Amino acid sequence: MLLITPLVQEVVEYFPNCEIDLFVKGFLGPVIFKNYENISNFIQLPKKPHKELIKYLKGWLKIRRESYDLVVNVISDSSSGRLSARLSNGKYKFFGDENVNAPMEYPDGKHNAKFPVYNLRSYLLTLGYKLNERPVPLLDLKLSAVELANGQILLGSLVQNLKRTICLYTYATGDKCYSKNWWDTLYTRLKLECTEYNIIEILPIENVSQLSFAAPAFYSKDIREMGSLIANAEIFIGADSGIMHLASSVHVPTIGFFAVTAKDSYAPCNDKSVAIETNNTKLDDWMREITNILGIKRHSHSVEFSR
Repeated sequence: MLLITPLVQEVVEYFPNCEIDLFVKGFLGPVIFKNYENISNFIQLPKKPHKELIKYLKGWLKIRRESYDLVVNVISDSSSGRLSARLSNGKYKFFGDENVNAPMEYPDGKHNAKFPVYNLRSYLLTLGYKLNERPVPLLDLKLSAVELANGQILLGSLVQNLKRTICLYTYATGDKCYSKNWWDTLYTRLKLECTEYNIIEILPIENVSQLSFAAPAFYSKDIREMGSLIANAEIFIGADSGIMHLASSVHVPTIGFFAVTAKDSYAPCNDKSVAIETNNTKLDDWMREITNILGIKRHSHSVEFSR
């Protein structure tokens, strides 16, 4: 959901007074797009259709009843996305593959948040619109000033000092999740080299910790609340995950670790962030990136490390 925030911003830039309906699965849409003024309706499909069949069917019927000037399928190889675009009542329909090769002309064209934007630009060019050559918009949760202030209060109550904060997220799904030993080694090195910083951990909904809760931990089921706290940190460090994209969307420098997924497609997406492939780099390399972002002068350290 966060990965389509650049596309929504792009549509608004082309059509400032437009109204946008989002056809989505699950119920996080209104939460993530809370402060997007051009969003008119959320057409939401339940995550488990077989348990809520009536709601599921109503969602599909609604896109048929509405009339649209432009229908955009974000993911070209999504069968449900293509079907929804085909069934919708729209004057112009963009299925996502009409100009599928055009985005490859850009160095970042493989990124899943940027590819749809480049693709839409190419499509609108064929309709007579001027090509937008500005950088693709960043992921953006659009936190309000009140939310940011609340995040500062939450962080202050957690660390209870005025030092700057490093935020860790040690969980990820499946093979993306690094071992407890892996995280313990990195945590030890961070404590050694970043002595002037607090180190905290954001916990997943499962309320588990690969650090065995060694660091002060923050738990919330509220995506915007989590984002507001992360936004007040100096850096976010975590494996490829939805929370990594959440950190990127609140414009915090983000270190994303990649071992099984393609960083070209899922790298943290803001100007101050770095994606690191851990299979062909070492702990020293990761610390170099982290301390460069923090502006820390490094000393030589040697720590035994294993995946």
